[in-house]
Amino acid sequence: MVIKGVLKEELQNSLRMKNNYERELKKLPEGSIIKKKVKGNYYYYIVLRENGRVKFVYKGKSVSRKMIDKYKQAKELRAKYRNMLSKVKKQIKFLRGSLRGKEAI
Repeated sequence: MVIKGVLKEELQNSLRMKNNYERELKKLPEGSIIKKKVKGNYYYYIVLRENGRVKFVYKGKSVSRKMIDKYKQAKELRAKYRNMLSKVKKQIKFLRGSLRGKEAI
């Protein structure tokens, strides 16, 4: 029964990590910034999904370097958190299956 206690503790840690990753993902700004060329001129847009559709939000002919860096960093963090979230979800599924056996958790 010692192993079962360790597995339960690991399951609780994994659930806590899952909640933390989801909370961090919600903190990040939505979408990513892109530069489009229209009739020879460049314009900046924020691209995001809303109700399953792609939405472009116009930001102007020029945006600050700070804003570009903010969205670039958010894109990298989003990919990192989604990857870790995927791994922890698989771990939770495995731990729940291991603990279940023939009885309810």
